[in-house]
Amino acid sequence: MNYFRSSFIVTVLGIALGAYLGWAATGTWAGVFATTFLVSVLAVLEVSLSFDNAIVNAKILKEMDAIWRQRFITWGIPIAVFGMRLVFPLIIVAISANIGPISALILAATDPDEYSRVLTSAHVSVSAFGGAFLAMVGLKHFFNHEKDVHWIAIIERPLTRLGRIEAVELGLVLLLLYAISTWLPEHEKVALLVAGVFGLVSYIAVDGISAVLSPESDVTGQVTRSGLAGFIYLQVLDASFSFDGVIGAFALSNNLFIIGIGLGVGAMFVRSLTIMLVEQETLTSYRYLEHGAFYAIIALGVIMFLKTVTHVPEVVTGLIGAGFIVASLVDSIRYNRRMLGT
Repeated sequence: MNYFRSSFIVTVLGIALGAYLGWAATGTWAGVFATTFLVSVLAVLEVSLSFDNAIVNAKILKEMDAIWRQRFITWGIPIAVFGMRLVFPLIIVAISANIGPISALILAATDPDEYSRVLTSAHVSVSAFGGAFLAMVGLKHFFNHEKDVHWIAIIERPLTRLGRIEAVELGLVLLLLYAISTWLPEHEKVALLVAGVFGLVSYIAVDGISAVLSPESDVTGQVTRSGLAGFIYLQVLDASFSFDGVIGAFALSNNLFIIGIGLGVGAMFVRSLTIMLVEQETLTSYRYLEHGAFYAIIALGVIMFLKTVTHVPEVVTGLIGAGFIVASLVDSIRYNRRMLGT
């Protein structure tokens, strides 16, 4: 529980702030209960959608030194909570409505219905960007031709062989973008393709930065620069995961501040879970857990693409991700038992 002490403190503060907002808005205990309930539900939504994110984060963090792990917590929390759950939606609304960020904040405070409408109207671009980035993250893992541990071998072994083809995952995502665009009306096709291409370029840029900042020589410097590159990668990855949660949260509330509090509380738990997975070496102990997370990431990327043409409930997204995680954990436990029995 030591790993989650700060998360519980933030939870108490978040619920208290939600209660204050409920009282300020309605002046009734019913309003207080409604806002605190929404904060709790949004926190659970964030954790359920980002559990696989925590596992992938842990995979990257275990290769960093203690300094960059600490920076991930101290610097990453404000970026995740305030940057992606509050500022990022404001930027989307500002761009979509052709207004300034301050005007977008005023709109969120004074006319939440219009703010919600403008934000959700940009769902095609947001989903295409996030879906493309996440699909690249997941496919890159399975197309790694040096990968020698397979969970679902009938799928993964052929993919590792295909991984010898240069940029095969990039070609697949481009084909998927084109296929999805054929289902959209003309005025949305360009938005999807442009946002999807920017998602791919963002992944290539972050991957390139990692390569530039992590030379094979100068071992002492490599640790620090790899930490910086990994930190940048983790923030972009978190941004991609947060898209789905931010947009989905408006199905529960159109109040920017309640959404920011609820998702921020959930983000804290995801951060704490990530650190626990690293320091307890959970990924080493459970052989296939990492595989389940990357399957869940690919599934989330595909679902984000599908959301551009049809509605997919957030509970379905969360259950699919949780299903992969639980199945990989169960198989990991079975593998450990077999090894102990030999």
